[in-house]
Amino acid sequence: MSRSVRRPRSRAPLAVGAAVLLGALAVAAANLVVLGRTADDVLRDPAQLRPAQVVIVPGSLVEDDGTLGTIVGERVGAAVELYRSGTVDALLMSGDNSRISYDEPGAMRDAALALGVPPEDVFTDYAGFSTWQTMRRAHEIFEVGTAVVVTQELYAPRAVDLAHAAGLDAQGLVVGDGGRAGREVAARVRGVVETVVRPAVTGGPPIPIDGDGRSSWAPPRS
Repeated sequence: MSRSVRRPRSRAPLAVGAAVLLGALAVAAANLVVLGRTADDVLRDPAQLRPAQVVIVPGSLVEDDGTLGTIVGERVGAAVELYRSGTVDALLMSGDNSRISYDEPGAMRDAALALGVPPEDVFTDYAGFSTWQTMRRAHEIFEVGTAVVVTQELYAPRAVDLAHAAGLDAQGLVVGDGGRAGREVAARVRGVVETVVRPAVTGGPPIPIDGDGRSSWAPPRS
């Protein structure tokens, strides 16, 4: 009678399991790092904020007719209140304008102007394609030193962490609780990498934040 030959067990399941475990640990570690090093600078009470040069308003969904989506509408409203209270001297609207038909910074600027903010104190950054781009351009192009970032609770830690890495003395003001948690958990991993690698951003001539905001506005498109 012939003996059956035992085939060696595949190690592939073990390798896959180990990779999944390491990935989960990396995600958890990145999130703990971001939350830990921004805990003291993410605030919910505007009265606790230190005065700053500018409030940075990261972009989000704007409707085709220029109406602000709920998330960015909350941000703009909070930014205007900080300006009115004297906590900040100017507003920096930073978002996506990569397509002619889509203009987050322009829509946010128009909303702030409609709420009574003088035009010279409203700046627009049309190349804020990501949070890192927004923060590093604020420092390099707009020469911002101190800032308050207004955003939802889910996004605030990463926004402040990237602002610090970009060279800003930044605080975060929580203005709501919207957003997708799963996506943000993953985004914090990318954010940690960006704080280390510090990728280059879209350049341009200086637009000092202590100047006239209208110098940053794009000319009307015909």
